[in-house]
Amino acid sequence: MQNWKRRLSEIGDVETLDYAYMRDSRKRPDPLPKLIAAHREALNDGRKQNPAGSTILIGKSMGGRVGCHLSLEEKVDGLVCLGYPLCAMGDRTKLRDEVLRALNTPILFVQGTRDALCPLDLLERVRAEMKTQNVLHVVDGGDHSLGVPNRQLQAMSKTQEDIDQQIFEAIAGFVDQLRIAAD
Repeated sequence: MQNWKRRLSEIGDVETLDYAYMRDSRKRPDPLPKLIAAHREALNDGRKQNPAGSTILIGKSMGGRVGCHLSLEEKVDGLVCLGYPLCAMGDRTKLRDEVLRALNTPILFVQGTRDALCPLDLLERVRAEMKTQNVLHVVDGGDHSLGVPNRQLQAMSKTQEDIDQQIFEAIAGFVDQLRIAAD
């Protein structure tokens, strides 16, 4: 995430968050209410440091999902989910879509075509039923971490850095649209 923190700092102030279970090197995540509380604490700390700025929660995988839950309780201007974990444990029958359907906050999904935790056909179905503005940026060949295999990168004459730059540009464009809508 440090690479993304540096990159996203070009758009605005960035605060990062590591959940307690991660800091403690535990494999099992804390229960959702505890994760939301940690996210809320980081959000409040960030707002103290930058009280006048807009607030956009950007999270990778579970961090994006928890940010979605938090946005139902706290006013934020936008959400960006990098690899949203739509399918619990990759099981297409166990969707984590309830929170998405409840959202009122504009959201950008950044998803890889090879992400077993978020098959694009299922995400498209959920997006069509969401009541909030939602945008999808697809990373061709990307896995859950948005990494593209080297052979595919070579075939496209691109590097992972190029792919990450395209993701950054999608995020920056989404943030710009939120700012325009707020004015």
